Amino acid sequence: MGDRLLETARTNVRRRGDRGSFDRALAYAILDEALVAHVGFAVDGLPRVLPMTYGRIDDALYLHGAIANAMLRASDGADVCVTVTLLDALVLARAAMHHSMNYRCVVLYGRAERVDDEVEKRRAFDAVVEHSVAGRSVVARSANAAELRATLVLRLPIVEGSVKVRAGGPVDDPADLGLPVWAGIVPVHLARGEPVADGGTVTR
Repeated sequence: MGDRLLETARTNVRRRGDRGSFDRALAYAILDEALVAHVGFAVDGLPRVLPMTYGRIDDALYLHGAIANAMLRASDGADVCVTVTLLDALVLARAAMHHSMNYRCVVLYGRAERVDDEVEKRRAFDAVVEHSVAGRSVVARSANAAELRATLVLRLPIVEGSVKVRAGGPVDDPADLGLPVWAGIVPVHLARGEPVADGGTVTR
C-alpha cells in the first residue's frame, strides 16, 4: 500500500475540498482513535446504515457479528461504505446559518470479503476487542470453535477512501461580527469513565 488512499470520483471531496485529504497515516490515526463505524450497505436493493464496532489490522478493517446478521450477509462480496467520525467541538457562530462542528472523518469504500480462515478469523476477533480496550484480548477467554462458527467476519481492504477535517472557530459574515451574540467553540471529548465491575467479578 502507498501512503495515500485511492482518490476516485466517489472519494473526491467536493464540498470544501481544502478540508479533504487522502493521507493514509491520518486516516489510520482517526480509525484507531474512534470506536464506532457506521456501515452503509444494501439489502434487497434498499439502503441501510448500522453502527458497528470494528478492528484494524494493517491495511484491512474487520467487522464481525452473528452469522444471521442481515447486514453482514448482504455485505459479503458486495460494495460497502464505512464512515468513522470523531467530533472535536461544537462551533457556535453569531448567525444560525454558520453554526458548525469541528470533526475528523474517514469514509472508506470497497468490497467486503468474508473471512473463513480460522487463524485470520481469530486475529480479527482479537483486533476488535483490542480496539475497544488495549490488552483485553490477552486476559479474556478466546472464542471457541462453536463461537467462531456462529460468527461472520468481513474484511474490508483499506484502499479507496478519503479524510475530511474541520477545525477552528466560526466563520461569520463581516456584517454579523458586531452582533451582541457569544461565538466560539465548545470542545467535545470522548472520555472513558471509571470502570464499574460486574457483580460476579472475581478479584485476586
